[in-house]
Amino acid sequence: MTPRVPQQLALRRVPIDTSRENVVFLHAECAAFPGLGFRPLSKVQLSYDHHTAVGSLDIVRADWLGVNEVGVCEYMFQRLGVAEGTLVALSYPGILHSTNSIRRKLAGARLNRAEFDEIVRDIVSDRFSKVELTAFVCACAQNNLDRDEIVDLTLAMTGVGETLDWGGGMIVDKHCIGGIPGNRTSPIVVPILAAYGMKVPKTSSRAITSPAGTADTMEVFCNVELSLDRMREIVEKEGACLAWGGAIDLSPADDVIISVERPLNIDSQGQMIASILSKKKSAGSTHLLLDIPVGPTAKVRRMEVAASLRRQFEYVAKEIGLHIEVMISNGEQPVGRGVGPALEARDILAVLENREDAPSDLREHSLQLAGRALEFAEDIKGGEGYGVAREILRSGRALEKFQAIIEAQGRRNGRLQLGQYTFEIKSDCNGRVRRLDNFAIARLAKLAGAPLSRGAGVEVLRKLGDEVKQGEPLLRVYSGTPAESALAEDYATTEKTIIYCA
Repeated sequence: MTPRVPQQLALRRVPIDTSRENVVFLHAECAAFPGLGFRPLSKVQLSYDHHTAVGSLDIVRADWLGVNEVGVCEYMFQRLGVAEGTLVALSYPGILHSTNSIRRKLAGARLNRAEFDEIVRDIVSDRFSKVELTAFVCACAQNNLDRDEIVDLTLAMTGVGETLDWGGGMIVDKHCIGGIPGNRTSPIVVPILAAYGMKVPKTSSRAITSPAGTADTMEVFCNVELSLDRMREIVEKEGACLAWGGAIDLSPADDVIISVERPLNIDSQGQMIASILSKKKSAGSTHLLLDIPVGPTAKVRRMEVAASLRRQFEYVAKEIGLHIEVMISNGEQPVGRGVGPALEARDILAVLENREDAPSDLREHSLQLAGRALEFAEDIKGGEGYGVAREILRSGRALEKFQAIIEAQGRRNGRLQLGQYTFEIKSDCNGRVRRLDNFAIARLAKLAGAPLSRGAGVEVLRKLGDEVKQGEPLLRVYSGTPAESALAEDYATTEKTIIYCA
């Protein structure tokens, strides 16, 4: 049998956004197809010197790609790191042994540290197709990871990519597991802690199942895609940053996994714990305050589930050497008024500027969290942190620190622009607001265009217990395009659980 020899082809950059998936393009008349036995959707490897990348094959039957060229999407071109026109070798990537572990997990088996290490290395190396990666995500979601598997997955995710070492001392972080629209407390809490003198290298994800993550909202104010060196400089100068973790290569497998979780609307507990704690450990944190909201339409719906989740977080954090304090908070309804990047940014500024019209629930929840985190410090006794946080906010020191962080990261000029297409959901009776559905409000905001359209989202005009009159607006929806506005309005018309009055 004649051996399959790697084919040398000229690299061609194809300006297609494939959303973090490696895609390779070959012309149907290329000698490598089917000369080397390639078929559409086959996995193929491109190599040049020490540069390699694996992608799924698409076949082109048009003259925009030459028969002696191999095209790669934008994402793969950046990952490969080779100049356009370079002769690269096209070959088979070999067998992925980690897919055996994924099949075992799908069948309900337990995986060990070595198996998770192999899976995570292949994820970071882009050796999985989206189908294989989806299988791993679904296997972990379907067959819940036990606590020792979560430890092993967390350590495997921490073991690849960059890690930060701040040279000793207390490094503090704060995180919420999500599931509550609005609830944008980190941009308020972090400046309070930094103004007190704590070091807070805050890294956040973009939205997974929500209309905005902290990184999406902070991007309204400033650049969040910081290099590792730039992040270090900002934290050393200002005491804190509010950056997107995906740009810094901390626990890089996490952002690849998120790219699959987002369209599937999956956020399983085991992967969530590994995701959060691997990011914090990689960022060099020594102390973490974790917020777990509980409510009938929150991510965690019962107190007993929250208590179990807290124990799991505490166990895994202890095993990886991270001190953690967990707060269980009220998640019955959105926190703040805005749901979506620009609307949430508006709420943040109102609280930091001590304006009378600032949402009181966002202000209070932020102070509770900041107070608890301040009590990590040896010179603040238990119960005193809230008062210290309140004074830092009232004095304007938190706002001053927030503005300094924005300047250091690179301020974005311009006013907060909301979507120009709006409609309102109005009360159909006289009475009081009895229920707000967190999931439905988040979905409404996403249909309206958030977070990709920064000005899109939902403004919550009435909260639980508020008295309302028939015809009074309860929610206001903003979109950037007529199509998104129509899509959101259609959902609001058919979905009757978004907000209920009686």
